[in-house]
Amino acid sequence: MGKLEAQVQSEYDYAGVTFEGNAFVSEARSSQLPLLSTGTHIHSWRYLHIKRWIDIAGSLLMIALSIIPGVIIAAAIALTSEGPIFYREMRIGRGGRPFRIWKFRSMCQKAEWREVVKAGPSSGNFLHWRVHKNLRDPRITAVGGFLRRWSLDELPQVMNVLRGEMSLIGPRPVIDAEVPLYGHLQHFYLAATPGLSGLWQVSGRSNISFAARADLDAHYVRNWSLRSDFGILLRTIPAVLGRVGAR
Repeated sequence: MGKLEAQVQSEYDYAGVTFEGNAFVSEARSSQLPLLSTGTHIHSWRYLHIKRWIDIAGSLLMIALSIIPGVIIAAAIALTSEGPIFYREMRIGRGGRPFRIWKFRSMCQKAEWREVVKAGPSSGNFLHWRVHKNLRDPRITAVGGFLRRWSLDELPQVMNVLRGEMSLIGPRPVIDAEVPLYGHLQHFYLAATPGLSGLWQVSGRSNISFAARADLDAHYVRNWSLRSDFGILLRTIPAVLGRVGAR
């Protein structure tokens, strides 16, 4: 187990869980997710079909509305920092299937931010910045900071929703190294389709710990309904405008 993973692990209750690199992730992905409560609606017809049609309609509307803002954002990124306009990264989706997300680039180029990291006190704890989003990340550019505060860097993920890799509402997608941090609640994350927004985002986002985030994701899966999705969707608008926990 890496030094950073050991630091993060101390925040969670991993009783009875073997934590050895990615072995626990691989084991969970190869399983049939048997730990899910029989009362969950996550495999229901409404989840699989009605929710999907809502995602398609919603993503098409968002794509139409974001064309002009997207062009402006792309120009701002290109004019203020070197590097590509978009950033892509592998995330873990439903059932442990990896997929690639797209975001507007909010960080400086790797060659540049490695020098920034070396000069700072953080010693390059990249996963630490991901998990503890309340900490300042020195890799973020000025334009990137603005995009993150208003959640505009995530606009390209609407395409992931249209492709079916994500949903409008669900647990936020995580990278491979973050999956074991869910501990005994890991199977709940893997059972759901990751979302553009979710219960974590409207409940404090970066202001809450990863352990609390795992609890929120598990609560979402246990109590899923179309009504709860619409409720989270309505709460997303004031959360974004109010920049609640956005960093």
